[in-house]
Amino acid sequence: MTDLVLTTYDWVPDLPRGYVRDLRVRWALEEAGLPYRVESTPFRERGAGHFAHQPFGQVPWLTDGDLSIFESGAILLHLGELSDKLMPVDPRGRSDVREWLIAALASVEAASQPWSFFMFSGGTDQTPMRKFFDDFLFQHRLKHLEPVLSDCQWLVGMFSIADILMADVLRLVDRFDGLAEFPACRAYVARATARPAFEQAHADQMAHFAAAD
Repeated sequence: MTDLVLTTYDWVPDLPRGYVRDLRVRWALEEAGLPYRVESTPFRERGAGHFAHQPFGQVPWLTDGDLSIFESGAILLHLGELSDKLMPVDPRGRSDVREWLIAALASVEAASQPWSFFMFSGGTDQTPMRKFFDDFLFQHRLKHLEPVLSDCQWLVGMFSIADILMADVLRLVDRFDGLAEFPACRAYVARATARPAFEQAHADQMAHFAAAD
C-alpha cells in the first residue's frame, strides 16, 4: 500500500480547533486502522502549492500515491473503497452509504453551516435572514432526520463513513445547543463521538494545532 498523507493547516485559532475538517479524515483512518502521516500547510500564507492541491485554499487534502484528493466527502469515499470497516461490501449497502454521505453534505450541512455562522458571530442576530436559516435547519432538516435516527443506531446498519460525516456535521450544531429539541440526533452524536477512533482523531488534531502555538 502506498503512503497515505493527510495535509491540514499548521495552526488555526482556538475557536475552530476540534472542528477543522481534517478530523473527519483522521477519524476514518483511525476506524479503518490504515497507516498514514500528517503534513502541514501554512494557515496564514497559502501559496501556489496549496492551491494546486485544494483550489479554494482550504483543508484537508489526502495524497495516496499519485492521487491527490480534496473535499472531505470525496476523501471519505476514497477511504471507504480501501476498507470494509468504513463501507459495506454489498452493492446495496455501498449505495446507501454514498446516499447518506451526500445527504449529510448537501442537505444537512448546507442548512447547518449558515446557521453556525450566525452562532459563531454571537447568536444574537434576529433578522429575517436568521429566521430563515433557523427554519431551514430545524424544520426542514433536523425535524425529518430525527425519526430516522430514532429508529437506528447507525445510518446503514454498520458504522460507516456516512456516520462520520453526519455525526461531524451534527456535532457543530450541538456545540451551540442546536440539538436540544432533537434527542435522537443528540444521542447519535454522543454514540459516535464516544468511539475510540473519534477520541484519538480529536486528540491528535488538538495536539497538532497546539504544537504550533
